[in-house]
Amino acid sequence: MEHTEIQKSNDISSDIRARAKRIKLLVLDVDGVLTDGRLYFDANGVEIKSFDSQDGHGIKMLRQTGVEVAIITGRTSKIVEIRSANLGITQLIQGREDKKIALMEMTKNQNISTDQIAYVGDDLPDLPAIRYSGLGVAVANAHAFVKANANWTTENSGGRGAVREICDFIMDSQDNLDKALQEYL
Repeated sequence: MEHTEIQKSNDISSDIRARAKRIKLLVLDVDGVLTDGRLYFDANGVEIKSFDSQDGHGIKMLRQTGVEVAIITGRTSKIVEIRSANLGITQLIQGREDKKIALMEMTKNQNISTDQIAYVGDDLPDLPAIRYSGLGVAVANAHAFVKANANWTTENSGGRGAVREICDFIMDSQDNLDKALQEYL
C-alpha cells in the first residue's frame, strides 16, 4: 500500500495520468533506458549489458495486467534477445535507428491507436517515437532536448529503476497497482 501512496502523491498532471490510463503497449529503448547507457565490451569485443532486476519485475507485473511490452533498439545484441525472452517480450526490433518508422511497422497490424502507445527513450534517435506516441516518456538521464519534448520525465535514470517507475505509474493510472502489489502479501 505504501508504494501506491508514493506513486499517487507525485506531482504528475491529470493529463499525463489520463494518457497513462489509455496505454495498451509500452515500448522501450534499450541503451539508456533498460540499461544505464554505458557500453561495455570485453577483450574479445563481446558486448556486456547490465539490466535492473526491479525493472524486469515491473515489466512482468505490467504484462500481467494486459499491457504489452515491446523493445525497439538501434543496436543489435544477443543479450537483448535473451533479456527479452526472459521477460516474455515477443515484440523486439533491433538495429533500427529510425524508431518511429519501426514503431509504426510494429503496430501496423495491431488493433492499437497511437494514443494507446507509451514510448520510453533517452536520446535524440528516440525523439520521433516519443512525439508520435500517446505518452512519450524520457528517463531522468535523457538528453535535455528529449526531456523538453517528452510528455513526462521519470525521477529515476535508465538502468536504475526508470522502467519500474513507468510500469508502476501505468498500473496505478489504470487502477491495477494495488491489486498487483496485494498478490505479494
